[in-house]
Amino acid sequence: MPTPVNRFKQSLARGDRQIGCWMNFAEAVSAEIMGTAGFDWLVIDGEHAPNDIRSIRDQLLALSSSTSHPVVRVPVGETWMIKMVLDAGAQTVLVPMVESADQARALVRACRYPPEGTRGVGASASRATMFGIVDDYMQTADQQICLLVQVENRAGMAELDDILQVDGVDGVFVGPADLSADMGFQGDSTRPEVRAVIADAMTRIRAAGKAPGILATTDESTQAYLEMGAQFLAVGLDVKLLSDSARALAHRWKTA
Repeated sequence: MPTPVNRFKQSLARGDRQIGCWMNFAEAVSAEIMGTAGFDWLVIDGEHAPNDIRSIRDQLLALSSSTSHPVVRVPVGETWMIKMVLDAGAQTVLVPMVESADQARALVRACRYPPEGTRGVGASASRATMFGIVDDYMQTADQQICLLVQVENRAGMAELDDILQVDGVDGVFVGPADLSADMGFQGDSTRPEVRAVIADAMTRIRAAGKAPGILATTDESTQAYLEMGAQFLAVGLDVKLLSDSARALAHRWKTA
C-alpha cells in the first residue's frame, strides 16, 4: 500500500489557487472546527503557537476527516523537528527564515529518505504509516512530501533566485511581517517599499515554476496579494477571528 496522495502538492503543481487560514490555538477541538469551514489548507503553527509534537499530532488527527489540508510550520528548519512532524503524519511542511540555497537544499534532504536525504528511517511504528499499514511508505513517501520555505527578510530576498533553483522546494512563502520589520517598517507591511519587494518576489517565484504564498490579515491586503499573483494565500488567523468577533459582540450589546 503506497503513501496517500498529497492533493495540496498536486494543486500547487497545477497552479490552482489555494485559500487557507492560520491556526494558533494549538488545540485539537479548535482545529476540528476550523476543518469544517471549507478552507483548502490550514497551518498548524509550531513557531508562534504553544505547540509541541503531541499537540501537532492531535491536530493532524482532528483534521484527518477534513477536506482542508494540514500544513505544519516547524519553529526552525532543524532536521530532527522535520523528522518528527513527518512521522506524526504531516505531508506538507512550512519552514521559516530560509536565507540561502544551501539551507533550502538541507531542508529538502531532511524531507527525504536516504540515499537522497537524511530523514531517519523508523516510520513503521508511526502515524505516518498508520502504524505499519502503509507498507510501501519508504518507497513512496518522498514523492508526496511538500516543502514550503519562508523567505521573510532582506538576506533571504537577496538569495531568492538561488533558492528558487533548488529542486524539491514546492513553494516559497513570503513573510510580510518579518520582512517589513527587517526593512525598518516594524508592524507596517503596507508600506509601498515593502509591497514593492513582495510583488517582485511573487513574480520571480512564479517565473521559476514555484508556488508563491503569503498571509493576509485584512481584506485590503488579501486583494493586493491576489493581484500580485499569490497562489496559496492564508486569509486570516483563528485567534484573530475569535478575538475580533468576541470584542465586536461585547461592544454591540454593552453599548446598545
